[in-house]
Amino acid sequence: MTTTARQVAERIDAHVGVPPRATTVDGFLAGDPDTPVRGIAVTIMATFDVLQRAAAEGLNLVITHEPLYFDHHGTSDAKLAAEGDPVYAAKAAFVAEHGLVVLHQHDAWHDREPDGVLTGVARALGWLAAERTDDPGVYDLPPTTLGELAAHVARSLDARALRYVGDPDARVSTVGLQPGFQGFELNRHLLARDDVDVVVIGEGHEWETGEYAADAVTAGVSAGLVVVGHTPSEQEGMAEYARWLTDVLPEVPVELVEAPDHYRTTPR
Repeated sequence: MTTTARQVAERIDAHVGVPPRATTVDGFLAGDPDTPVRGIAVTIMATFDVLQRAAAEGLNLVITHEPLYFDHHGTSDAKLAAEGDPVYAAKAAFVAEHGLVVLHQHDAWHDREPDGVLTGVARALGWLAAERTDDPGVYDLPPTTLGELAAHVARSLDARALRYVGDPDARVSTVGLQPGFQGFELNRHLLARDDVDVVVIGEGHEWETGEYAADAVTAGVSAGLVVVGHTPSEQEGMAEYARWLTDVLPEVPVELVEAPDHYRTTPR
């Protein structure tokens, strides 16, 4: 018997444990949902490189946390196609030529309690047991310095271009974690809390969250901000997804296909 991509999506919906949002980005982004699945590639971001590696391994269903074509809601897909954008065209042609099916899984995985992405990232950081019971995403850790914390996050999440705001020698112990892009308001409220020393985020607008963090450090409100990068900040959340999906679909091969941190830094 074969399992189609549509049946995979139905199994996920039945087991993920949360009702679908009235408006959601979750769903098929490319390919024929009735395609028989030979193997599943789970990834944080379906970059061209990830698609190539998935196809080479015979994984024809790609489950991605982030969008396929650079727009969270997919509203620019038609414009990219109409303009003949060369990157869009090359990627779309590869998906079609290799018979790939791409399934977006973002909202439901975040809506789980606990949040699937937050759980995976905290596990990789070694922070799961330190999470406050009534305060998801806040962790009471052994005292360290901001610089040491930032280095630990970079190593644990393989973040090649992590940056941070604040004195590297500042003492910190209570950390707020907001993977991905959660926006200035959520970043600001966590930075402003007097019971949180430092906030670790995936990415934020420098002229909003970055500027606020710099001023918060100067004002003595916060010890600092750690900016991991979007992909490395959530990748372990999809490693968590791959482990979960293996139990949900034992009859289909499931592999995590990592999207490496794209960014590099140069010595000063």
